[in-house]
Amino acid sequence: MRQDRPAEELQRILWTIINSIQDAISVVDENGIGILFNKAYCRLTGLRDTDVLNKPAEVDIAEGESVHMRVLQTGQPLKGVPMKVGPYKRNVLVSCAPLYVNGTLRGSVGIIHDVSEIRALMDELQRTKQKVRQLESKYSFEDIIGDSPAIRQAVDLARVAAATPASVLLRGECGTGKELFAHAIHEASPRREKQFIRVNCSALPESLLESELFGYTEGAFTGARKRGKKGIFEEGSGGTVFLDEIGAMHVGLQAKILRVLQEGEVVRVGEAKPVPVDVRIIAATNADLETLILAGKFRKDLYYRLNVLPIVIPPLAERKEDVPLLAEYYINRMSQDYNRLGAMLSAEAQATLQEYQWPGNVRELKNVIARALINLKRDETVVEARHLMISLGNGPQATAAAAAAESCSVKQGTLSELHARWERGILSDALRAAGGNKTEASKRLGISIRNLYNKLDKYDIKD
Repeated sequence: MRQDRPAEELQRILWTIINSIQDAISVVDENGIGILFNKAYCRLTGLRDTDVLNKPAEVDIAEGESVHMRVLQTGQPLKGVPMKVGPYKRNVLVSCAPLYVNGTLRGSVGIIHDVSEIRALMDELQRTKQKVRQLESKYSFEDIIGDSPAIRQAVDLARVAAATPASVLLRGECGTGKELFAHAIHEASPRREKQFIRVNCSALPESLLESELFGYTEGAFTGARKRGKKGIFEEGSGGTVFLDEIGAMHVGLQAKILRVLQEGEVVRVGEAKPVPVDVRIIAATNADLETLILAGKFRKDLYYRLNVLPIVIPPLAERKEDVPLLAEYYINRMSQDYNRLGAMLSAEAQATLQEYQWPGNVRELKNVIARALINLKRDETVVEARHLMISLGNGPQATAAAAAAESCSVKQGTLSELHARWERGILSDALRAAGGNKTEASKRLGISIRNLYNKLDKYDIKD
């Protein structure tokens, strides 16, 4: 017979086994005081051993009643009780069983299952089932933040455009808010009760974009759906179609867009019979259309049809007085998402933001604020200049020399390489701030859990 192992060795083996289990384990004594928690529990709840050991069973509960205490009161097991735990209010299912030793109730052992990832995947599946291109307008003119003369002029022109049936051409740099303006124009127009459909003209190849916009008849091409398919212009008839990045559209498709504007009709791929449609077109571009016309890459007649009501959205560098308003707006909107309630900007941080040139415009400002909130420690509520430097530079005087620093950084790699470094840093920060919990990190970043896993694999980021 094999000789018994020493008690200390058995204890080490038992503890190793408990920590190797992927499900979170929580054990309390007969008085409901925490006595054992494995590593999976700490990862799931975002709590440390010191937060729960020798503490009452209710200490980790954000919403719900303690299952441990109910088991200790009744002496009966409970299974699959939903609740929220930890500072991030993780959705879990808790199962507990009484712990009897020699017939005496000595405690309760609980197994905690994380259901937040399952819910996130189910939500993403549900969203995928919906027709993602068919939208209701989500924003109005009240959502356009800024009091500078430049942005007010653009808003005033957009309000005038909203009251007319004319086509609108939104022009501006990347990240200035062209889609926001398109939403607002539709929302303020007589078509507000109908569909608002966004199409990114640069995201699809020419053949696929044509079939999506104009539809196709049965047998038009290999893989075509039986009985054909309506295009976006037909489905959105009565509403608004927003053609984003129209400068990237092939010249051949531009002729068909011109027919929609001039004749109010489309011809499906594989058909000759025109179909009447009633859509209002809002187009947007950051390209120099005049240069594209000279190069033969954009039709002059389409340009004049779209350019009935041109609206130029100013870059953030030309309306720096709006930076504090925008920063405050994003802090208030994102602080709850990132569990940083009550966060605010210091005076020094505000000055830092206003000194920066914002080559990425409002979109960059939003990302900078998000990253600053992610990097706040739990006991911090004030965003200081040092939190912003992670995104804007590497020293206290970085913003004063933003242009020079930017120039230097460009020399250190291509645009895609620099973007990859920036994105990798944000992913790493979010994962670290979430204690390694990928579901929490995906929530903080506002992306799906599947998208997060793909990005982590892409940049070879480990837990």
